[in-house]
Amino acid sequence: MSPAAPIRYTAAVEDIQADEAETIQGLNNAFDTILETTAKDYGHAVRSVHAKAHAILEGKLVVAENLPPELAQGLFARSGEHKVYMRVSTNAGDVLPDAISLPRGLALKVLDVEGERLPGAAGTTQDFIMVNGPVFQTRTADKFLGNLKMLAKTTDKMEGTKKVMSSVLRGVNTALSAVGIESPKVQSLGGAPNVDPLGETYYSVTPFRYGDYIAKFSVAPVSPDLLALKDTIIDASDRPDAIRETVQSEMQRIDGVWELRVQLCRDLEKQPVEDPTVPWDEEDAPFQKVATITVPRQDSWAADRVQAVDEQMHFSIWTGLAAHQPLGNINRARRDTYKHSADFRAQFNGCPMHEPSARSGG
Repeated sequence: MSPAAPIRYTAAVEDIQADEAETIQGLNNAFDTILETTAKDYGHAVRSVHAKAHAILEGKLVVAENLPPELAQGLFARSGEHKVYMRVSTNAGDVLPDAISLPRGLALKVLDVEGERLPGAAGTTQDFIMVNGPVFQTRTADKFLGNLKMLAKTTDKMEGTKKVMSSVLRGVNTALSAVGIESPKVQSLGGAPNVDPLGETYYSVTPFRYGDYIAKFSVAPVSPDLLALKDTIIDASDRPDAIRETVQSEMQRIDGVWELRVQLCRDLEKQPVEDPTVPWDEEDAPFQKVATITVPRQDSWAADRVQAVDEQMHFSIWTGLAAHQPLGNINRARRDTYKHSADFRAQFNGCPMHEPSARSGG
């Protein structure tokens, strides 16, 4: 049986709560604790989440030709090629040794994208931010704030305890997985398997406007070299930067190919906009390829690229086209908090953020 027709976007798909501004202020306060603590420790400001990068990659995104009308939307409305940067990271707000295993992140910046911009979105780039799991750990931003306050209190503390805790939680997560239970909360606290990030599939987790429709995004490895790395565990017991070193070695000998896929919302009850803890069943709403990302073999920790991307750029789901407006409570909260974090880094480091363009050599 073919999937149901995709749901058309209207502003009514969002349910904006009265206390969202108060929650956002609370998030900014909690992020300030993380930002100020880490900046003091390192003498240098890092991101309030996903502080530690493992790889900075440069490649190209090619939008597929002859997409059906419901997929030919926004960035993907016409075929073409774009330069891209990819940042592979771990989700903590402090720079931890890799023995503390946490979910992986993938940030994608697509250059020279034409079209109407989101309010306040500088430049001509389109950002996508994803993690290697299909659901978020909390339903709403105020619940996430409760978790963040707890994590903020552990920033720069108990590193040895975090290693032990991570080892214990990995065992808990393995036991849960063996009986078919996935626990984003256990994984976010250090129980995620310490997998090679190049073999992972990444998800936007939250929904976005997709032109006339509503969708989630995914980036999935498709080249044989990347697929061979799926579920590969990296031993980081005695190497604080084991993931970075492993990926650097791998990317110097392989060419990576990923597909960027779209999952169109086809039933607002089964695929809710305001609850990112609910997975969108792929049988009801299948992922469909809209573009290919190719990254030729390269030094994934080249100093000039790390400086240009990791230090001088920021990634935000609110940087992009109006056609890909972030939707839902969690995404609305991310708008001001992402800017808040980027502004702190820029001011503390004396290094303004900028949006690159391949046309100008950036």
